[in-house]
Amino acid sequence: MIDHLPVLQIVVPLLAAPICILIRHPAVVRGFAVAVTWVVLAIALKLLDTVLSQGTISYAMGGWPPPIGIEYRIDVLNAYVLVIVAAISAVVLPFGVNSAELSISRDRQYLFYSAFLLCITGQMGITISGDAFNIFVFIEITSLASYALISLGRSRQALHAAFSYLIMASIGGSFILIGIGLMYQMTGTLNINDLSQRLPAVMDTRTIWMAFAFLVVGTSIKLAVFPLHQWLPNAYTYAPSTVSAFLAATSTKVYYYVLVRLIFTVFGIAFVFERVELHLVLVPLSILAMFIGSIAAIFQKNLKRLLAYSSIAQIGYITLGLSFANVEGLTGGLVHLFNHAFMSGGLFLVVACVTFRIGSSKIEDLRGLGRQMPITMAAFVVGGLSLVGMPGTVGFISKWYLVLGALENDGYMVAGLICLSSLISAIYIWRIVEIIYSQQRDNETPVQEVPLRLLIPTWILIGGAVFFGFATDLTAGIAGQAAQHLLGGGP
Repeated sequence: MIDHLPVLQIVVPLLAAPICILIRHPAVVRGFAVAVTWVVLAIALKLLDTVLSQGTISYAMGGWPPPIGIEYRIDVLNAYVLVIVAAISAVVLPFGVNSAELSISRDRQYLFYSAFLLCITGQMGITISGDAFNIFVFIEITSLASYALISLGRSRQALHAAFSYLIMASIGGSFILIGIGLMYQMTGTLNINDLSQRLPAVMDTRTIWMAFAFLVVGTSIKLAVFPLHQWLPNAYTYAPSTVSAFLAATSTKVYYYVLVRLIFTVFGIAFVFERVELHLVLVPLSILAMFIGSIAAIFQKNLKRLLAYSSIAQIGYITLGLSFANVEGLTGGLVHLFNHAFMSGGLFLVVACVTFRIGSSKIEDLRGLGRQMPITMAAFVVGGLSLVGMPGTVGFISKWYLVLGALENDGYMVAGLICLSSLISAIYIWRIVEIIYSQQRDNETPVQEVPLRLLIPTWILIGGAVFFGFATDLTAGIAGQAAQHLLGGGP
């Protein structure tokens, strides 16, 4: 059984999705789906432990050895990402979904859980697969499930947001498929490990340069790299809050993994940073994302939309670490990948708690909630401080590594801009804190704290944003190993 854990990581949620449709009973479906996410998390943790103790795992599907057959290949990097996706899923799904935010009735919520499990399946498959075309297939599964989840929002804008995401994601997926096809044309293989060995012989051809361009742009659309982020604010704003928490914490993380794998494993550092000089584009775009995302967040009137623009800024930090192409910078990007999953997931769950009680996520409706929902609002404050990068939170750790990465490349101005952008983050966080604690509500109707079943998942993520700010070996240690592995050129 243990030998088959790589394929079970995908098969378990994949088979569970149609079972949800057969069960249909709301309470039973919810319990079943939650149990599946816990099983997926247990498998991911076991795979990470195995990789750390025994090294890279290779699993040949159907007994066909790679590169002939499809390979599931797990090293420190994708084991790390698997744990992020599985952990967020196992925490967010027990939170449940507020029926008032769904466009479907309670007796049809099995559709939500089925789509949720399909999305997990796709994200796991993207992360674990060692075959380029297989990754594309799982990207499409993830995208289709994401469209469905976003469209379940009650407002009509949710359908518009889902359609906009469908258009942008279809363009991104088409670019990725074209890039994969061009690589296959020149090398005759789709196996990622095999591609890394065959590409150097044809690296001078225009076909490979075009393949690289299509793959990077297509993945950047999925990742919402500035300025290809237009789909993200509406998708996160109008989706049900539980869906926003899940997608913000996992979706972009998986596509960042794809981008890292393409750059450091498939094409290699020499080609990407010495010949193409991708950093000359990626560094300024990342810095623009950090500032424009944070500045846009200051002027938002909806808390979910504010967090969506904040996520664009955080993606800027993550891609900035990649562009340094050194151990400290890449470690910082990978640590921020983990940290932002907890920060954004926790903060969107705070929004879900607020919506559960007052039926709104408008910032003006948050007045006085600090006194009436003290535990929920305390979670927002802690999560906000982590976004800013206060010492003692996970945000400080990743930004520290990013500054070290910038300084190693003599990027003193870039290091200063990282610190300055954090100060801008403090502006929009303080604005919300001032509203929830210093202003009075317009009506005297008391607002009760949310039930424990909502508080516990929220505080697990927010508590993680503090715990991993001190237990840095558990994140920075593993991320550092992954960074060294990637920079060493290993698959």
